[in-house]
Amino acid sequence: MPRLVLLVAVALALACGGAGAAKLDPATVNEAQFTAEEPKGFSPVLLKAEILLDRARFSPGLIEGRASENFARAVRAFQTANGLPSDGKLTRETWDRLMATSASPALVTYELTRKDVRGPFTRHIPARMERMARLPRLGYHNATERLAERFHISEQLLRRLNPGIGFRKAGTKLLVPDVGRGDPPAAIAGVEVDKGARQVRVLDPSGKWLAASIGSAEKPAPNGEAEVKRVVRNPTYHYDPDFAFKGVKARRPFTIAAGPNNPVGSVWIDLSIESYGIHGTPEPGKIGATFSHGCIRLTNWDAEDLAAMVRKSTKVSFKDEMANAGDTSQ
Repeated sequence: MPRLVLLVAVALALACGGAGAAKLDPATVNEAQFTAEEPKGFSPVLLKAEILLDRARFSPGLIEGRASENFARAVRAFQTANGLPSDGKLTRETWDRLMATSASPALVTYELTRKDVRGPFTRHIPARMERMARLPRLGYHNATERLAERFHISEQLLRRLNPGIGFRKAGTKLLVPDVGRGDPPAAIAGVEVDKGARQVRVLDPSGKWLAASIGSAEKPAPNGEAEVKRVVRNPTYHYDPDFAFKGVKARRPFTIAAGPNNPVGSVWIDLSIESYGIHGTPEPGKIGATFSHGCIRLTNWDAEDLAAMVRKSTKVSFKDEMANAGDTSQ
């Protein structure tokens, strides 16, 4: 059975609040123990599992501490990597193997820096792409969004972890997930895009899986082979009217400025097939749930992690029935 280290970038769209919600503090999460009873709603057990999956590059995308199909995909990938029955359920054996990947606490304390709170921010970003093109930069809306993305969690969960904190003052101490993944694999042989499974797998020279991500797609991507042409960090977005995206009425090309809330997020991995790429997103909560205008879409943090692994001419293989085409960045 191949060994995997996966970045499963998926969508979790449920909120974290609600009456009767589980108590949330460092001890409750860090000392959480496996239970055979399937959690209903928010669960410290699932939150701990998500953080450890993310840390091991089996990322559940947006961490929210709730069961979902995307969480099941991440668990299923971890199980496959470890030779366990891959049913996507958090079994006792899966839990024990996951706990063995790291002894560090799931939740840790972080102190806000001046950089965290000072911006620059882009307070209002229009929904229509044509109007986005008028902005000089598509930055984070505020410090809360920047911090939530940094720690791979929803803004709702960030607030719940830190009730009464405004995220505006340097020196303030926060409770956040420890999602430090360590260095990426030193050498990879290629990338495999499994469109049916919504996974982007990174292969080592022996063919074993080193990493994988789940994304979203709009127009069919091809089967066959491609390769990485370049990695563009902080990309701009170029729209061609020939794409004819729904809701875009422009008849002339236009360019949207760079920034993490750019339509292709914080990084673009350009492929040898024209107008195809692997990229980030301004809406991590929609990964795996809605379509993309840019081929294979991952959360910004998973796209950046993948970008650190690939090089020019890295082989990319497309398989099965998913992915999309549509935009270019440079």
